[in-house]
Amino acid sequence: MPEKVILPLLNPNEPEAVLAALFVFEGQWVDEGEPLCTLETTKSTADVEAETSGFVIDLNFAQGDRVCAGDILCFLSRDAAWRPPELEAGSETTQIPDASHELAVIADLAEENQNSIPDGMRISRPAFELARRSGLDLGKLPMDKFITEEVVRAFTVRPEARHASEPENGFDSTSIIVYGGGGHGKALIDLLRVLGVYHIVGVVDDGLTTTETIMGVPVLGSAKVLPSLYARGVRLAVNAVGGIGNLTVRQKVFEVLAGAGFACPAVVHPTAFVETSASLSPGVQVMPHAYVGSQARLGFGCIVNTGAIISHDCILGDLVNVSPGAILAGEVQVGAGALIGMGVTINLRAQVGAGARIGNGATVKADVPENGIVRAGDVWPK
Repeated sequence: MPEKVILPLLNPNEPEAVLAALFVFEGQWVDEGEPLCTLETTKSTADVEAETSGFVIDLNFAQGDRVCAGDILCFLSRDAAWRPPELEAGSETTQIPDASHELAVIADLAEENQNSIPDGMRISRPAFELARRSGLDLGKLPMDKFITEEVVRAFTVRPEARHASEPENGFDSTSIIVYGGGGHGKALIDLLRVLGVYHIVGVVDDGLTTTETIMGVPVLGSAKVLPSLYARGVRLAVNAVGGIGNLTVRQKVFEVLAGAGFACPAVVHPTAFVETSASLSPGVQVMPHAYVGSQARLGFGCIVNTGAIISHDCILGDLVNVSPGAILAGEVQVGAGALIGMGVTINLRAQVGAGARIGNGATVKADVPENGIVRAGDVWPK
């Protein structure tokens, strides 16, 4: 039987809490005792752990949401295909999850038809109240997910609609955006979530619509929304455009972010290991199970992807992309904008010129010139 994960009461005088960190995502397998989230009130903080092993099903909240003691965070099921029974919704009495999960009678539904809850929609009480106050037609919201305040906000507080003259809300040191909603963007969302430090405000992507979400994170719009996000107090971003095959795209994103006043912190996955003597420039991303050795120096915006090894005293220029499983021996130097493919091996003290491309599985035994190309599987020099 699936296990219902109910959020606990941390403080008898404070039934509400903030979901300060969320460590899981929909469909993820978790083991018994694994932390699911961190709750924070004005007086205390506590982790919620899985009481059984299973797949995370029907995850009802996103990081940063306000929750109540008694709310259902999710279900844990050993059957990945299991789904909980849908809550019933009607025109007069609508079931909305809250601290006690009672049936909530929405008195003004009859008067405000645009806020009637569509049949089959699952929405939290705070999200419903926010939609009602904002005059949002609930029919515009997605039907395939639980609607939280964060989802409603993405539809009601459009960054494009905010005016530059509006007062700033103050700098929020934890709020961050992900620029790019592709595969690398998904990996960075997971990385940021597992760090438990940042509040992901949303995804900025020039090719996605604001009706979409990426792994539960709302799409906020194109680069045009950056000034209004800045006005809201958001100052941090991660560049999720990998730039493989066209480095200028990744470089352009950094320029756009900098022009809008955003900083790009270095982010390191908890399973990666970076020696204390290593130096990481802003914008560096070190992905799961990677290693950065003693006194290695990584330039601005480098990516050290999953399982890659950067040995001692290596020097990487700006925007170097080291693909999964690549191994750089000690004292290797890689010029700016070079791409090191998957499973590449580069021998001790070899130098790879700026803009070079090293194909998957290649072995580099000597220096590669600037903009040089080593084909996949080749041994250099031939």
